[in-house]
Amino acid sequence: MKMLLMVEFPHEPFNALVRAGRVGELIGRILESIKPETTYFTELDGMRCGIFLINVQDPSEIPSFAEPFFLNFQASCKFRLVMSPQDLQKAGLEALGKTWA
Repeated sequence: MKMLLMVEFPHEPFNALVRAGRVGELIGRILESIKPETTYFTELDGMRCGIFLINVQDPSEIPSFAEPFFLNFQASCKFRLVMSPQDLQKAGLEALGKTWA
């Protein structure tokens, strides 16, 4: 299943890793490990943020996506299930509307 992983990086230890010249290598290692389909970096509420589209086969995989960020950046991670337009078409919204509306 597709999940959106949003990672909020606190200023520290991120700033210290930038100063030490290690942040790029560390993020590269994490990306090699989690293998996101898509990756974006942005700002969210004044914090650095990474947004990753990941494919989760089993819920037991979730720690392998979050722990690198927890352990190296003291980051917060939020997971959201996402659907493609094709997934939404398969959801049976018309039948649900007839049943529940």
